[in-house]
Amino acid sequence: MVDATAGIMDRSLRNVLVVALGFLLLFTAFGGLQSLQSSLYSEEGLGVTVLSTLYGAVMLSSMLLPPLLIRALGCKWTIVLSMSCYVAFSLGNFYASWYTLIPTSILLGLGAAPLWAAQSTYLTVAGNAHAERTGQLGRHVVNKYFGVFFLIYQSSGVWGNLISSLVFGHEPTKGAITEEQLQSCGANDCLMATAPGNSTQRPSLGLIYTLLGIYTGSGVLAVLLVALFLDPIRDTQHNSDREKPSVLSTLLSTLKLLRDRRLRFLVVLPMYNGFEQAFMTGEYTRSYVTCALGIHFVGYVMICFSANTSLCSMLYGRMAQYTGRAALYALGAAIHLSCIVALLLWAPRPDHLPVFFVFSGLWGMADAVLQTQNSVLFGVLFDAHKEAAFANYRLWEALGWVIAFAYSKFLCVHVKLYILLAVLSATMLAYAAVEVLEARTQPGPTATATATATATVTPAEAGETQTKM
Repeated sequence: MVDATAGIMDRSLRNVLVVALGFLLLFTAFGGLQSLQSSLYSEEGLGVTVLSTLYGAVMLSSMLLPPLLIRALGCKWTIVLSMSCYVAFSLGNFYASWYTLIPTSILLGLGAAPLWAAQSTYLTVAGNAHAERTGQLGRHVVNKYFGVFFLIYQSSGVWGNLISSLVFGHEPTKGAITEEQLQSCGANDCLMATAPGNSTQRPSLGLIYTLLGIYTGSGVLAVLLVALFLDPIRDTQHNSDREKPSVLSTLLSTLKLLRDRRLRFLVVLPMYNGFEQAFMTGEYTRSYVTCALGIHFVGYVMICFSANTSLCSMLYGRMAQYTGRAALYALGAAIHLSCIVALLLWAPRPDHLPVFFVFSGLWGMADAVLQTQNSVLFGVLFDAHKEAAFANYRLWEALGWVIAFAYSKFLCVHVKLYILLAVLSATMLAYAAVEVLEARTQPGPTATATATATATVTPAEAGETQTKM
């Protein structure tokens, strides 16, 4: 009996590791490539237009495709098909143009939401099935599986950016950056959305092809790993017709939830999450790092961001039970506010090397608050309508990315920072209003106990809201 139980556990955990390693390989490639889009393809704003198009497709995909594909193909083959969309985007970068990158970015965006929905569904169903066979609590096993998954997956940002920096570091810079060029870096940058800013910006074509070859190979390995070694899984809980809502009904339930006043206040919260990540990925990497240091430093700086986000996410998850979510939101807002003001005033220079890492590290600390607490907040407040709530979450976060990248090639960096500051202010006011509403409608220890109990089951839904597409 013990041997049989151990065999079940080994098989179940093996599937979790296959999914996690597949995502690690896939997002090692995509994460590094996404960080370089605005720097590699700055001519006529191609890079930021590609990212804006990508997240526009994510918006449409998240509302319509996940239930359709998962019901038709199952979780395993939905993951395989969606991963192939990411590989197509890597291939499109080999001949970078409007005619290759825009279609492949749309394809990737359409595959992103089904990928994350299938991953979340697979781990949840696998965890519940294993718990039923072994007599454990389902949420405990599901939480364990998601913990293993994100421990492995979140390191992808480190490896992808490390690869890009090592590859581009083989080419020396083409001379010192002039004072005139430095004057247009940072908040003063009004040109880099449409033209290269300095001679160190673009590496040779050979190095670009080398990097794309590594990224494409990593993506192909991810597809093969999942296709060959992941066991198919069936969600028996949703086999009856009664449990199979149509795509239209899912869309309508998502829109109907906007009748809730709390959600109307909170839509700005995931939107700001999209804005701030888009700024770090598109503006900071291009107008600060690439402009003043060169493109070969982008990976190293983004490693600092990714590592801090990952470590602080684990830390905040433990702190929340002692401090409450309001204190963590206040911490994140204070860090972002300080960074925005400092970035408005700072004139980046090559001899300020540590400062570039300080900003990316602090930004990652604040981003971790949003990554962890937003999922918990939506799960607690809309417990009876989780599917619609998290569909709204993904929709409004993607909209934040789209808007930020859409105006990227038209506005100066200091204007973008002022917009970010305004959205941050509106976000904190909206969040405070929701907390006041909750305090009035659910006072006393009973409500606190209910919120705490609900929060324990949110990691499964949290997997569906990840912004690292």
